[in-house]
Amino acid sequence: MSNRRSFLQSTLAFGAGLAAVPKLFGAEYSNKTSPMAGMKPGASISVNTPDVRNLPFKMDGGVKVFNLVAEPVKQEILPGKIIDLWGYNGSAPGPTIQVNQGDRVRIVFDNHLPEPSSVHWHGFEIPEAMDGVPGIGQKPVAPGGRFVYEFTLHQEGTYFYHSHMAMQEMLGMLGAFIMHPKQAYTPAVASDHVILLQEYAVLPNNTVPNTMNMEYNWLTFNGKASPATTPIMVRQGDRVRIRLINLGMDHHPIHLHGFTFWITGNEGARLPEAQWMRRNTVLVGVAQAQDIEFDAIYPGSWMLHCHLPHHMMNQMSSNVGKMTRLGSGMNAGEDMESGMGMLTNSGNATSEDRGPSMGRGLGVGSTAENETPNGPLSPANAMRGMAGMDMNMSSGQMTDMLDIARDANKIPGFPQDAYMESPMMAMDKMVEKPETFGLPEGWSGYVGGMMTLVRVLPPDQYDKYLELKKRQSPNNMDNMSGMGGNHGA
Repeated sequence: MSNRRSFLQSTLAFGAGLAAVPKLFGAEYSNKTSPMAGMKPGASISVNTPDVRNLPFKMDGGVKVFNLVAEPVKQEILPGKIIDLWGYNGSAPGPTIQVNQGDRVRIVFDNHLPEPSSVHWHGFEIPEAMDGVPGIGQKPVAPGGRFVYEFTLHQEGTYFYHSHMAMQEMLGMLGAFIMHPKQAYTPAVASDHVILLQEYAVLPNNTVPNTMNMEYNWLTFNGKASPATTPIMVRQGDRVRIRLINLGMDHHPIHLHGFTFWITGNEGARLPEAQWMRRNTVLVGVAQAQDIEFDAIYPGSWMLHCHLPHHMMNQMSSNVGKMTRLGSGMNAGEDMESGMGMLTNSGNATSEDRGPSMGRGLGVGSTAENETPNGPLSPANAMRGMAGMDMNMSSGQMTDMLDIARDANKIPGFPQDAYMESPMMAMDKMVEKPETFGLPEGWSGYVGGMMTLVRVLPPDQYDKYLELKKRQSPNNMDNMSGMGGNHGA
């Protein structure tokens, strides 16, 4: 009983802290150590980085001291999908650093990786010796070594830090670095959020991404692939800022449903208002940041996602196995022998079912990609093929899953979404949290990759969300009336 009481007390304390956001960054900070110290009340608000914590600091005289540790991490990007990455302080991306324009900061960097590394402060106007480029401004930091970066920041805006060893970048070594302005931007925003874009190539039966790959099958927002991404919660009527940061091999056109936003800044600082651009999609290039702002006047659960089609799903077919249905024509991800009709047990070398293998891997290289099929469609095999997810499917979802034309396999081009089998891939319970409450049953089967939701709630429903957050329990999500899945109402 005492354990339960303690847990309830802790969740209430957490919820109370959430209600106080964005005034403080979190429990790590006291009023004396808040990055807002010395500024006028309400001059700036802290940013929220869903699924990523903030890096705490201590004061040493007038210097803010951060401890940053590069180390191997095990990152759960989707329930049950854990991959081996390199990151900072236990996560990839690393924790968000927030400071004020004019601050003197000291970052004590410890390298717990098995090879040399360094930290580059992307876009910072600081002395060359602090820039973090090994072999130029500093010696590489050896395994077990330490390097102390210290500088004064005169800039403001959305920046980031990352390893300056190229393949280490592709293994997850990235983090947001926000410099709040001395004077708040106008118009003021009520909430400010950060999303970091990363991508990985992880083949079947592997947990370590192939950093030399040129195409990717796991696309993440803040270290999570949808539907595991935590939605951004917004009170209707508030002005919202979202800061998008990209470090990978692809540029990403990020599209927001339901709103037309202003592009108000980039990795070079805030733009003069005369240069703001009105868009609903913004291209976030490699090593770039883009800030967008909008007035959240329309209630609903609005998608925010990369609009490259292959980035809107998890696990590309050619990387993880055969397509769900195999009909006539060339198969995806076959080995060279099968693809060319040689040494096979059926058909002949000139039949329509034989031809060059399709997909990223060609020839012998794609043989290893056949180990894990994406899952069968037939009811008899569905549960067996999706072990671990059957408990999350209702009878209604099973009916939806089978809602295809009787002659579907005869239609050229079918199937196109057999990689997902949307209702079959639903995992609502596995990703349940206060931020997902009230979404329609099966919603999680229709999202993947670089996707999240911006949930704009009327004030009364937003207050109910905060209350639910206060009393949240990992295994107990009591029903909340009035928070149905009415999108765009």
